[in-house]
Amino acid sequence: MYLRKITVHNFKNYEDASVSFAEGVNALVGPNGSGKTNLLDAVHYLSLTKSALNSVDSQNVRHGESFFMIKGELVREGKPLTVLVQQPTGQKKVIKVNGAPYDKVSDHIGLLPLVLIAPQDTDLIREGSETRRRFVDGLLSQIDRSYLNTLLQYNHVLKQRNALLKQFAERNTFDGDLLAPYTAKLIQLGEPIHTRRKEWVSQFTPRVLAHYAQLADDQEPVALQYDSPWQTGQMETILGKALEKDRILQRCTVGVHRDDFVFQLGEYPLKKFGSQGQQKSFVIALKLAQYELFQEHFGFPPLLLMDDIFDKLDDGRIQRLMSKVSGSGFGQLLVTDARPERTQAIFQEQALTCQMVHVHQGEIIDQEEV
Repeated sequence: MYLRKITVHNFKNYEDASVSFAEGVNALVGPNGSGKTNLLDAVHYLSLTKSALNSVDSQNVRHGESFFMIKGELVREGKPLTVLVQQPTGQKKVIKVNGAPYDKVSDHIGLLPLVLIAPQDTDLIREGSETRRRFVDGLLSQIDRSYLNTLLQYNHVLKQRNALLKQFAERNTFDGDLLAPYTAKLIQLGEPIHTRRKEWVSQFTPRVLAHYAQLADDQEPVALQYDSPWQTGQMETILGKALEKDRILQRCTVGVHRDDFVFQLGEYPLKKFGSQGQQKSFVIALKLAQYELFQEHFGFPPLLLMDDIFDKLDDGRIQRLMSKVSGSGFGQLLVTDARPERTQAIFQEQALTCQMVHVHQGEIIDQEEV
């Protein structure tokens, strides 16, 4: 699968822009703030129907305008696809494929698999469990429709249960019989979510360790572990014991919505003891494992986007990374860099032909093959 052309209108700092891409390596280059990352984010919209940077769709509309539009012309398994994303301010987002709209936006997830490696990925290590769950849920939702549907149902029931707890607190009442069906439904839906996450960890961890070892030249051992109360298999008892705390906090305090994924460097938390380069190498290993999993699942390489990838990596890690992603097992690559000469030198060293797209202040000023 590859993206032939993207057109944006009133998207972030772009009034109108159109870019054609090569099937192989593409580099978006230009000064910081010029709009390189915004183009990658437009590609992210085409795949996942949302921004990777700003969850509020209306805030991605260019200042002073009333809507944005993104159009992508792609080839998937030899067949052309045109994907259109339209977001009028204050109205429902519209996603169309070859002119046909979806009844539910979530039905689009998985059609155009994509992996994005970006500077904010180290938040997976530094921030709380919600960020790590969002990564795992986003990955599994692209390859497992049943998982996505179950997760959406779970979150809906969780919201209803929390609203009921809040209602009890506001009225200074409590009705256990009224709450019980929501608790039972959380257990029913939580079990397959936990099972799928557990399977994912067992399949995913060896891939992460292998990619990290290659990036770090086998210098440092790392680990990935799954932390969930579901591992005890006694969720009814656990939820019962947590009920008083739930009533006080007016929300459900245990369940798969509180699961975590623990990253370690040796025997110690990567968050506290890993250098910036080690942390970035680990999240790159996570994303490369995601890429590998997607390729096996879909039967073709997903799109690979790499935003400001060279920052915080030493020369050795950069060389090993680019040697890996430029290999025969990878498909179309879109990478950004504020230093065109560095990008050109790296790809020349790998003996790769690269299409350079020069971006400046929300405009495409030049395209060349190097």
